[in-house]
Amino acid sequence: MVMKKSADTLMIELARFIEAHCDETLSLAKLAAHTELSATHLQKRFKAQIGVSPKEYQEACRLKKFKTGLRTKKSITASVYDSGHGSSSRIYERLDQRVGMTPKEYQKMGAGLELSYAIAPTPLGKILLAATDRGICFLQFAETDEKLLGLLRDEFPKATLIKMRKSQTAQFKLWVKALNDYLKGTLVQLDLPLDIKGTAFQLSVWKYLQKIPRGKVLSYRELAVKLGKPKAVRAVASACARNGIAVVVPCHRVLRGNGELAGYRWGLERKKKLLALEKG
Repeated sequence: MVMKKSADTLMIELARFIEAHCDETLSLAKLAAHTELSATHLQKRFKAQIGVSPKEYQEACRLKKFKTGLRTKKSITASVYDSGHGSSSRIYERLDQRVGMTPKEYQKMGAGLELSYAIAPTPLGKILLAATDRGICFLQFAETDEKLLGLLRDEFPKATLIKMRKSQTAQFKLWVKALNDYLKGTLVQLDLPLDIKGTAFQLSVWKYLQKIPRGKVLSYRELAVKLGKPKAVRAVASACARNGIAVVVPCHRVLRGNGELAGYRWGLERKKKLLALEKG
């Protein structure tokens, strides 16, 4: 007797199939035939199990393949076509939403950059603050020094990382003091020099985030409208998720349309505390 596969197992196997064939044209009808399910039922089951539609999952797999191609020093053009995008214009449209750098910047992965960094305690946990000679390029929370350094290396794997020199101590201390004063509620406005790397779209989102007044919040949709791109709600949410400078670029001030907190890369508890601090 042949055991029938469960719906969950079937969807996991389909996800693997999409990943293996992401450079091909995979219509919903073709996937439905592969699973022997109706297209409507397949779409519903896949999204419930995997979290995104088959089309969105395929696009994510293509982007992953594209980024892998760049990391293995393929040319940008070869990476575009090997990942199944068909044209460079399509990949550039999606990069604005998901990669966080232009292809050339992503390929360099911080090559040629020298970053000074320091780790310090704050009321919301340990932070690692890294800067170029132009300003802060990385400010993130984590529980341990090792985790923080790992995050920095993931963000700038080819950059030269230098622990803060004595000559830089005074400047770093001023920045950390300002951040701590803000998190303690004794400093109302946090104004630190930034050197942010990102796409033009991401930079426009991060710049607008800094204009949201303390104590105020926007939904992702409202933010998209403010930017003059009302249909770019997902792209706005993606840009917020890619923000690598906590608190100073206040992505915590953006909520779901129903008022829920939504995701926050440094934890919802921190987001709650930041919003409570700013409203208080």
